[in-house]
Amino acid sequence: MLFNTDKSKVMQFGFNNKEVDYILGNQRLNAVEEERDLGVIVDKSLKSSRQCVKAAAAANAVLGMIRRTFLCKDKELFLQLYKSLVRPRLEYCIQAWRPYLKKDTNVLERVQKRATKLISGLSEMGYEERLKILGLTTLETQRLRGDLIEVFKILKGYETIDQEVFFDMSQSSLRGHS
Repeated sequence: MLFNTDKSKVMQFGFNNKEVDYILGNQRLNAVEEERDLGVIVDKSLKSSRQCVKAAAAANAVLGMIRRTFLCKDKELFLQLYKSLVRPRLEYCIQAWRPYLKKDTNVLERVQKRATKLISGLSEMGYEERLKILGLTTLETQRLRGDLIEVFKILKGYETIDQEVFFDMSQSSLRGHS
């Protein structure tokens, strides 16, 4: 298989990693600080801050379009629009870039806070109360739920992944359960 050296790049991870020039054929490969692949920005520090800002900006743009386009913002219509147009931009490929810094999770959560304020009659309520009325959860809870579902699938054998790679199973009995 032939490689296109113009499209090949090098990203080096780690603090103690000496930056070495890599050569493919007789051409030096470009070293980059970050790279975008399938719409996800990967940074050499493995922080997802730029990806969070990008996702929030895209979701805010769609949210602004909804606000300008629809005069009637009743609960059912808005939830349908939010769940189908805005939230997918906040959750796109989240398993690959899952934010772990508080500032990054706040950037994403701020979009949902803004969205729930747009519904008629809910703008004066607190965020948690608005979520309860709308039947939504925080984005952090959504991510945790997705992670737990994936763990369940791996442990029950619904995924073709060796569970030994991810989990060390206890050999002792846990209150009568295996």
